[in-house]
Amino acid sequence: MLTRRALVKNLILGGSTATLVTGMAGYSGLQQLLLGRPAFAASLKPLAVPPLLGGESRDGIRVYDLNLQKGTTQFYDGMNTPTLGINGSYLGPTLKMRAGDTVRLNVTNQLGQNSTLHWHGFHLPAYADGGPHQIIKDGATWSPQFEVKQRASMFWYHSHLPPVTGPQVYQGLAGLIYVDDEETGRLDLPSEYGVDDIPLMLQDRTFDDDGSLFYSGMMMGVMGDVMLVNGSLNPYFESKSQKLRLRILNGSNARFYSLGFSDERVFSQIGTDGGLLERPIDVSRISLAPGERAQVIVDLSDGRPVVLRAVSSGSGPVGSEQVFDVLRIQPDLERARVAPLPSRLVTLDQPDPAQAIGTRPFVLGMGMTINGKRMDRNRIDETVRLGSTEIWEISNTSMVPHPFHVHDVQFRILDRNGSPPALNEMGLKDTVVVNPAERVRVLLSFTDYSDPYLPYMYHCHNLEHEDTGMMGQFVVTA
Repeated sequence: MLTRRALVKNLILGGSTATLVTGMAGYSGLQQLLLGRPAFAASLKPLAVPPLLGGESRDGIRVYDLNLQKGTTQFYDGMNTPTLGINGSYLGPTLKMRAGDTVRLNVTNQLGQNSTLHWHGFHLPAYADGGPHQIIKDGATWSPQFEVKQRASMFWYHSHLPPVTGPQVYQGLAGLIYVDDEETGRLDLPSEYGVDDIPLMLQDRTFDDDGSLFYSGMMMGVMGDVMLVNGSLNPYFESKSQKLRLRILNGSNARFYSLGFSDERVFSQIGTDGGLLERPIDVSRISLAPGERAQVIVDLSDGRPVVLRAVSSGSGPVGSEQVFDVLRIQPDLERARVAPLPSRLVTLDQPDPAQAIGTRPFVLGMGMTINGKRMDRNRIDETVRLGSTEIWEISNTSMVPHPFHVHDVQFRILDRNGSPPALNEMGLKDTVVVNPAERVRVLLSFTDYSDPYLPYMYHCHNLEHEDTGMMGQFVVTA
């Protein structure tokens, strides 16, 4: 029997790589052949909510012990799938932190291969960032320590070791981080983890006929034909609350999503990557590229079941058109009433371009380049001064959109092609989509940490683009 894995190998060895990766004509038929669902079924299952890990207080430091390990997971009934996980067989626990805490993360690698663990969205010293320079060798333990300087939000952690970031994340090396703070704690928002405050990590995946995860390695971006949510296939959730807070991460390697509900109901977006918006924004759809997060509140007071649905159409790589049922939500007959959503959430400083000492250009080009160059970990591409504020102008001259991610800082979007960003993009961000022929300006400030030798990264968060070299390095100097 010719498996998808063997078929792709034969196509590549037979010289059909261009058709497989970039060919527009006939791609849907080929995609169906390659990505057709296995002949085994998945029943509806309760949504898997990752365990919450609060760490242990040791001498005033909150310590988290994390183990990178191999595992076996049953996504389909009776079918074992080899996977990677963190303190488990697939994915990792949700780390609970509080702004102002000093944390230490003991990360032990038992994978049989090198890896890293990057704290996506965190402001922290370069030595603790978890990028390509902080390699955790097989059998070793890495223990970064830093102060949590984030506003309350949902962040995440994942492998970040080109050229294997894509396959390692695809197999399960990722997890979520909840950060709380005093300002958000005073708000009467749904906040009981797993009850009315629900994390959703969205990952499209493909399974081979033997039940194994099928990673095609397509350089334009690996996309799957089924949706995993927190590692759950076909999940449902019974809500015991009138209002449900969903914290959504696009944890896919390459696929972009437009998210809304099956009955087109309006819901409220309350947060972006790095924290809450100043006020709730009523929307019927939100868009998330790989690496982006959003917090939303959905009102279930009408008692009707509803499906959170993701549409992927034309915003990602060629062949990305697909519709996924993400989560079936069934309101319980007896639902707890909650307070009305506050009209004001938090106070954010207004971004002021006049604070910038200059503008730094970044051109996302053909051939997976930034400013005409591919990643070289021995080359520092940019140097910024500690305490400075800059405008980064990101232009896309390629034919596909790119989610541009910057390590160490949360930034504010100033404009897109000269026009103000949408209301729900006016919060703190660490990842921004730059569409073809678009120019996006963002405002960044570099504070607290400097290191003339160890760099941070900026890169496309399509993991296959990143692994191919669409990444650069910058250092912050005093």
